[in-house]
Amino acid sequence: MCGSMSTDETRRRLARKLREELGELICGALDDPKVIEILLNCDGALFIERLGEPMAKVRDGFDPKQAEAIIGTIASSLSTVCTRESPILSGEMPILGARFQGMLPPIVSRPTFSIRKKASSVFPLEAYVEQGIMTTGQAAILRKAVRNRENILVVGGTGTGKTTLINALIREIEHLTPEHRLVIIEDTAEIQCSSENRVFLHTADTVSMNMLLKATMRLRPDRIIVGEVRDGAALTLLKSWNTGHPGGLATVHANDARAALTRMEQLIAEVSERPMPHLLAEAINVVVSIQRTETSRRIGELVAVKGVRAGEYVFTDLNTQELRDVA
Repeated sequence: MCGSMSTDETRRRLARKLREELGELICGALDDPKVIEILLNCDGALFIERLGEPMAKVRDGFDPKQAEAIIGTIASSLSTVCTRESPILSGEMPILGARFQGMLPPIVSRPTFSIRKKASSVFPLEAYVEQGIMTTGQAAILRKAVRNRENILVVGGTGTGKTTLINALIREIEHLTPEHRLVIIEDTAEIQCSSENRVFLHTADTVSMNMLLKATMRLRPDRIIVGEVRDGAALTLLKSWNTGHPGGLATVHANDARAALTRMEQLIAEVSERPMPHLLAEAINVVVSIQRTETSRRIGELVAVKGVRAGEYVFTDLNTQELRDVA
């Protein structure tokens, strides 16, 4: 009991210290529900991105000593260090569960960091339609895919909003199949889920995503959701989706559907010498890409994966379907 109280007090002290080091501007941004990302560049320029708005510079001349202190405090909260010998820090901040990436010289000229905030609320599909990010027909197609327990792969570049879209699709799962048990696996806590029957699993230094996916099979999931597929765990995920656990969601870094499946092939190649395009085509039913625009984001490709022919993936463009076809 005493040890637990001591640990809690240490965390509170680190959180207070971190807020002091971050300063009013960054703390205000962290507390703003519309802020998505906070970035400090090597030249001391501080940028903030808000939902639905282009990234904007909010300050010049950020003190490098202040930035180094911030990185040091977050390293302490993660029970590690960030030094010239080990100049990269990745992990979850002790406040608001935000994702932090910090770098020190010599790999950068001055301390640099990025803060990716965990979504404070779910941005539903209706809001995507209202803001012109997707059409009414696209929203209906995605709802039908969720209702039919199709496996959906969300693709896009860094910062395009893949996790935000996953959160919106989880909201549809909760509405359409509230009885389903969801197992959610991610590296950093970003996914939002209010389902009554849910389990969150997070990777650790000694616990890989592949290990968690294999353990998931014993947790009686109805749907398996992965925040981001990064390595050979892709093969385990596809096999689990194909063996009685349909209706899953996952994200991968890629610009379009074809590139996404090629990326999945590369990840599988980390653990298997045998190409598996037919497994990919069977396990992944729908691919939706989200792209960043000058002022916001938009849904690009929305395709169904129909198989493999002559070594090439066969897609059906779902964007061409009329709303009446998916009602």
